[in-house]
Amino acid sequence: MNLSQLPKGGQATVLSVIDDCAHDAIAHRLRELGFVVGASVKILAKGFLGGNPLVVRVGNTRFALRKKEAQRIQVVTSL
Repeated sequence: MNLSQLPKGGQATVLSVIDDCAHDAIAHRLRELGFVVGASVKILAKGFLGGNPLVVRVGNTRFALRKKEAQRIQVVTSL
């Protein structure tokens, strides 16, 4: 599942960030922000129309992500 599919309040663990091409700047930046394998993430809020933007907590930091960016982050739900 990808991060954009989690419901508001949903928690998960990052499995990977998908690169669209070689030297993908967006995927690289997402990893720099903390979206790395094993990181804990939680959806704090979603926009009304189409779910844009998403407010996500990774570690102790909050980020606003576009749905398209969140779709590139593969996660597994926490048990």
